[in-house]
Amino acid sequence: MTYFEDIVVGERTPVGRHRFTADEIKAFAARFDPQPFHLDETAAARSHFGALVASGWHTVAVWMRLTVAQRRRLAEAARARGESVAGIGPALGVREMKWLKPVYAGDEIAYENEVVETRFSRSRPHLGLVTIRSIGVNQRGETVISFLSTTFVERRATGE
Repeated sequence: MTYFEDIVVGERTPVGRHRFTADEIKAFAARFDPQPFHLDETAAARSHFGALVASGWHTVAVWMRLTVAQRRRLAEAARARGESVAGIGPALGVREMKWLKPVYAGDEIAYENEVVETRFSRSRPHLGLVTIRSIGVNQRGETVISFLSTTFVERRATGE
C-alpha cells in the first residue's frame, strides 16, 4: 500500500473484473441473501428483474476480494523492489451504497477505486484518512454499484 502522503485525489485504480455465474449467484444467495430472484431461475423470471440476479451484497463481497488481492499484489511488488509498505486499515465504514442496475448471471463487472478525499487524522497523527469511491461497471458500460468508503492509511515517519 502507498503511504498517505503519496496518495493523490483523483487517482483511479482498476482492481479487477469478475463474471457472475448462475451457480455462484445461487450459492452466495443460499448462504447470505436467500431471496427467490437470487436462488431460482423460474422465480426470478416472474420477478421484476425478469431473470436470475446477483445479490447486491455479493457484488460488494467480490469488490472486497478483488481490492484485497490488488493491494497484496502491489505490496509484494514494492517489497520485491526493497520498498517499505504502508499499513492500511481499519476502514471506518461505507456510505452512499447504491445498487444502480441488476447484475445478471453472465454479467462481467469491472471494479475501480477513485480517491475522492484525503485528510490527516487528528486523533491518530501517524495516520491519514483516505476516502474512495468504488464503482462496478458491466460489459455494457453501465455502472451497477457505487459507494464511498473511508480507511486509515499509515503516514511516512518524520524524516523519510
